Amino acid sequence: MTHELRIAVATDSGLVREHNEDSVYVRADLQAVADGMGGHEHGELASALAVNVLAEWRGDLGPAVAEIARRLDAEVPQGAGTTLTAMRWEGLAFQLAHIGDSRAYLLREGELRQISHDHTMVQALVDAGRMTPEEALVHPRRAYVLRALQSGNSHEPDLSWHQARIEDRYLICSDGLTDYTDIEDVHDILLSTEDGTEATWQLVALANGNGGPDNITCVVVDVVRKKWWQR
Repeated sequence: MTHELRIAVATDSGLVREHNEDSVYVRADLQAVADGMGGHEHGELASALAVNVLAEWRGDLGPAVAEIARRLDAEVPQGAGTTLTAMRWEGLAFQLAHIGDSRAYLLREGELRQISHDHTMVQALVDAGRMTPEEALVHPRRAYVLRALQSGNSHEPDLSWHQARIEDRYLICSDGLTDYTDIEDVHDILLSTEDGTEATWQLVALANGNGGPDNITCVVVDVVRKKWWQR
């Protein structure tokens, strides 16, 4: 193998909430962020269950998400749920599983683009041409999620395959970052901060600097070429 993944994580409850309902899990071939819904304890339980299933899982993420849905039905109060954005790697290819309004981004050759698709009311209106992306950013119900993994009412995730390149940088994050920051500021940090750990904590500080009303979780994955003596 001629490459390796350098993975950095930061998570914070933010400045307003006492508890962090986000859960995060990373290993060499899998990174995931889950944002719990349903209030304190219930949301924490749902997001933790999601990443706990992934921690024990090997292989395709489709059945993994189905197992999360099954266990949510069996183990958490009805209505509690979680978003999920996860990347599973096979060499330089990765499978992306996504449901809800957590996000995945790719920084490649200086350009940042979102590679997940929000399952929110405002995004559905943007897709239908009934709202502009600029209007969606400030809509009072921009956090209203249409699809999630939820006890009693889970939806299917988006599943897709992507091909990475050496020097790609990926960001997985909860909406506590993207709902309260300008994406251009996120872009600037990812572009200018070489160290992944420093970048994740700068992103947390960015959201907290804007009031930090929500939990914030960031995972940065750098695809780097191995040195000749590491091969």
